[in-house]
Amino acid sequence: MISRMQSWISWLTSDPAGFLVYMLYMVGTILISLMLHEVAHGYVALRCGDPTAKWMGRLTLDPRKHLDPFGTICMFLLGFGWAKPVPVNPRNFRNYRRDDFLVSIAGIVTNLTLFILCCALSVGVNRLIWEPDFLETFRYQYGSLQGLMNVYHRDGLWAGVIASGGDYTYLSQFARMPWLLYVQRFLLMMGQINLALAMFNLLPIPPLDGYHLLNDTLLRGRLQLNSQQFRMAQLILMAVCLSGALGSLLTSVNGAVYESVLNLFLRLTGGV
Repeated sequence: MISRMQSWISWLTSDPAGFLVYMLYMVGTILISLMLHEVAHGYVALRCGDPTAKWMGRLTLDPRKHLDPFGTICMFLLGFGWAKPVPVNPRNFRNYRRDDFLVSIAGIVTNLTLFILCCALSVGVNRLIWEPDFLETFRYQYGSLQGLMNVYHRDGLWAGVIASGGDYTYLSQFARMPWLLYVQRFLLMMGQINLALAMFNLLPIPPLDGYHLLNDTLLRGRLQLNSQQFRMAQLILMAVCLSGALGSLLTSVNGAVYESVLNLFLRLTGGV
């Protein structure tokens, strides 16, 4: 968390415009991703017989209904976080274990679907953005087009980042549709945010979705926590998040998954 803040401060002082553009992208992608995650829970709960989320106004894209202040801050500072849990009354479910599983996995499936879709679209627009000769030359010189798809570049023109050495190189003169670079950047960041949300929520720790998935499948519903134990688990989760230990692990896992999926789509489209 401290290293990320230091990096942001350095970026802000050296390139205020680039940093502000990056933050606008991040705010937008975080809001959309968190809202869709929670709406997915509420919608599936409704289909399973529980209208609680609908009655409480949670089947909406209004961010004020979904955002948890601390969880949203963690999304910015730690790279993972959460929203307000959608209210669910399991007594309304038609089949408790099956429906609890479906409601719990709905948000994760939504985030993973968005992650895969955004990666595919971000790779797909490469041939619309760049001149064909430039793409062939870049791929021949650097072995892959992944260097053109770095979401953390600091140039306001979205020029691209050469993978070798991380030097920023102005490439806008080779773009047929430069405005699509901003669309691609949004897609790449949207993909990363949704992957981070999905992987974090897979952790089998209350109150995360992974706890319900573990309890509904391997434990067959045997693990039941009272309200005091549930609150204690939440406090432990917050402490672990702030310690930074969880962030290092998730960053490594997310990075490996993200690069693997992106490279897969690049291979499918001849970009590697």
